[in-house]
Amino acid sequence: MEVGIDSFASVGTSENGETADATRSVAELLERIEQADRSGLDIFGIGEHHRHEFLDSANAVILAAAAARTERIRLTSAVTVLSAADPVRVFQQFATLDLISKGRAEMVVGRGSFTEAFPLFGFSLVVIAEIFAEKLELLLKIRDNETVDWSGKFRPALENQAIYPRPLQKPFPIWIGVGGTPQSFRRAGMLGLPLVVAIIGGETHRFRALVDLYRDAGARRVRARNVESFIAFNRLCRRHD
Repeated sequence: MEVGIDSFASVGTSENGETADATRSVAELLERIEQADRSGLDIFGIGEHHRHEFLDSANAVILAAAAARTERIRLTSAVTVLSAADPVRVFQQFATLDLISKGRAEMVVGRGSFTEAFPLFGFSLVVIAEIFAEKLELLLKIRDNETVDWSGKFRPALENQAIYPRPLQKPFPIWIGVGGTPQSFRRAGMLGLPLVVAIIGGETHRFRALVDLYRDAGARRVRARNVESFIAFNRLCRRHD
């Protein structure tokens, strides 16, 4: 079992109720990560939001700063909003983080609990589930292949493109962060990816059935042992999510 902390890098407020200084808030966050490392915690995660009250819009940058000041603790996103990002750039950022941290980086990808990133980067909420499925497929292909040929609906095609740098860890750890959508649990299981369950309100016991869906899908994956069926399932998720 691993024990860790996730943070949204909140700006916070001062004693008189005014917004705290952003520079001080970031410095204190890095100090907390250092303390977590010294205390023996296993992992520290930084979320991604694009709101006034949070400072984690570029979480890979914060994690890289923390990597230079820590020795043992693993560093992860919590989550990376993959639907509103370019998988190539996301992979490059976290591969660089992995090199800086000497193999202590991880990535949790998801659709995100807030919606402000989508209009900010020009994506429609109507097709966001389909966009996520496509981008996840590309991200995994980049992780597993140094040179990529790929085409999709929402991003220009890649033709024999080499993507660098490559991370120290092989394979680089990519988790799927999910809320309460059954199809998201099934997708994670069918793709053989580890799962992070974000319980934002509600009672924890209601997620038991969803975790069972994940485990069942994972068992089906093991029985199938057919990579093409995994890709076909992921594409099916795009149409029915």
